[in-house]
Amino acid sequence: MSIKERIAGLNWAGISNSMDSKGYALVKNVLRADECDNLTAQYTNEQLYRKTIVMEHHQYGLGEYKYFKYPLPTLIQQLRENVYPQLVPIANRWMQYLDKEQRFPDTLDELLEHCHEHEQLRPTPLILQYSQGGYNAMHQDLYGEVFFPMQLVFILDEPGHDYEGGEFILMEQKPRAQSRAMVLKPGKGDMLLFTTSYRPAKGSTGYHRINMKHGVGEVTVGKRRSMGVIFHDAK
Repeated sequence: MSIKERIAGLNWAGISNSMDSKGYALVKNVLRADECDNLTAQYTNEQLYRKTIVMEHHQYGLGEYKYFKYPLPTLIQQLRENVYPQLVPIANRWMQYLDKEQRFPDTLDELLEHCHEHEQLRPTPLILQYSQGGYNAMHQDLYGEVFFPMQLVFILDEPGHDYEGGEFILMEQKPRAQSRAMVLKPGKGDMLLFTTSYRPAKGSTGYHRINMKHGVGEVTVGKRRSMGVIFHDAK
């Protein structure tokens, strides 16, 4: 099936419920193995990228990532275009729960037009690589005043075969409470959707905001590559 058909055929009601209750949703086998392998094979093709970040130079962790430039590779463009409209109803519901006036447009083109009006012009999809000892510190991918509250990551290597360790970590920071870590182990080709910055949670007096960050645990053996799809552009 095409990317469009695969995305349309996912259990979006279940994904929506998981995003509401946990701030993330893990969907198995969205990308084929050959699609993952093609992305990792092109890691050294510098014509695809606008910028390379060596993480230890900025105290972000230990590893490297590269931002794709426009035009994005077809696979990434199709994922960005077809997942975004499925997430808009969830995002707008979150805004309503938290009594925010902001609403997100129906299409990715409209969101990017809004980004560009705020001088956020640079594409944000990226590919990340960690070797033994590599990790990613806890962070949020905001990039400017305009940001969409959800994003995706696809694991491009097989845990337990290509690498050990390297778990995906989400950290939930509730008001007046200890933080909670959620440790996830997506497989090759799996799609992990998660909140960019926060999610709403219902309490005794209504909804409140729970801040969340994400990162990657230490890779103990091998090499771990992943591809992130962020919907808003960067300054």
